[in-house]
Amino acid sequence: MDEPIIDLQSDHYFMGEALRQAAKAYAAEEVPVGAVVVRGGRIIARASNQVELLKDATAHAEMLVLTAAQQLVGDWRLTDCTLYVTKEPCPMCAGAIVHTRLERVVFGAGDPKGGAAGGAMNLLQFPTLNHQCAISGGVRLEECRSLLLSFFAEQREKNKANKPS
Repeated sequence: MDEPIIDLQSDHYFMGEALRQAAKAYAAEEVPVGAVVVRGGRIIARASNQVELLKDATAHAEMLVLTAAQQLVGDWRLTDCTLYVTKEPCPMCAGAIVHTRLERVVFGAGDPKGGAAGGAMNLLQFPTLNHQCAISGGVRLEECRSLLLSFFAEQREKNKANKPS
């Protein structure tokens, strides 16, 4: 079977859509991570982190976008879909990605301390799990990384300003 042709320009475009979602999270004082699910060349779901808003540790952009995509598709399996996310998925999100059987995951900024798509570990291609995903990392890396670095720098400044001397 021939391997599908990966259009890197499309990766650039769809990561831009995920970056828009990340900017929404940033504006809401959430960790700026955004995600979109693409099926047949079209975005079928979008989400940004909503952990603080929902007071829910599982409200990562990936978890929310997977739920939205499954509802739209009418099935929990997303076998013909690609997830674009601005930061490498954590172990929780990677587990959900494997279980939904996504075809491919494309991320921007890697996470060497906690990433589960090759950073700290690789759950997306773990040999004994029932499914493995194709992975492309580093798409629009500098934009994704810059958003995260700016957010956390601002958070440190806020924390410093709120600390009693």
